[in-house]
Amino acid sequence: MIDLLLKSLAETIGMVAISTMLSLLIGLPLAVLLFTSSPDGIRPMPWLYRLIGAFVNIFRSIPYIILMVLLIPLTRILVGSAIGTAAAVIPLSLAGSLLIARLIEDSLRGIPKGLIEVGISMGATHTQIIRKILLPEALPSIIAGLTTVIINIVGFSAMAGTVGGGGLGDFAIRFGYQRYNVTLMLVVVAILVALVYLVQMIGDYWVKQSRK
Repeated sequence: MIDLLLKSLAETIGMVAISTMLSLLIGLPLAVLLFTSSPDGIRPMPWLYRLIGAFVNIFRSIPYIILMVLLIPLTRILVGSAIGTAAAVIPLSLAGSLLIARLIEDSLRGIPKGLIEVGISMGATHTQIIRKILLPEALPSIIAGLTTVIINIVGFSAMAGTVGGGGLGDFAIRFGYQRYNVTLMLVVVAILVALVYLVQMIGDYWVKQSRK
């Protein structure tokens, strides 16, 4: 049983790590596009902002369990199966990327407009303003937001176990809930709490480091 628990823990960590990387790869450009195309952005395109904003808002409003079911056809196309840890990465990445997009957009909005105006007055291009001013200035807030997203992904990964997503959630359902083993379920909960606590500690540390 301990071997199965450790295997499930490894699956959860793997799902969270891969989903976080994919979420960041998708969510960061999406956030920058939302910020720059907003009416107050450095390159306003209201129609594009409304289009992307509507997409993000619609999918963010869908409960994660339902989102997993809706994405089953896409998941089968991409990974060849609708169950298992590889399949769970697809909805986890989508849910995480949408969270990251909004959180980073909010972080960028918190940057004083004077800094952007200084960059423009010095002849900086939009790309240079994003790379040299916006992202570095928003880094502490971005790290804090990413920490929140990772914690959410840990929770989502546990939910994925209810529909065969593998990991600690699946372990808790099969060997805890279905066998009425309350002790085992509490152990899984304790591990998940420890993971969240560890992620928060690491996130807080990097936020402090980025502010120095």
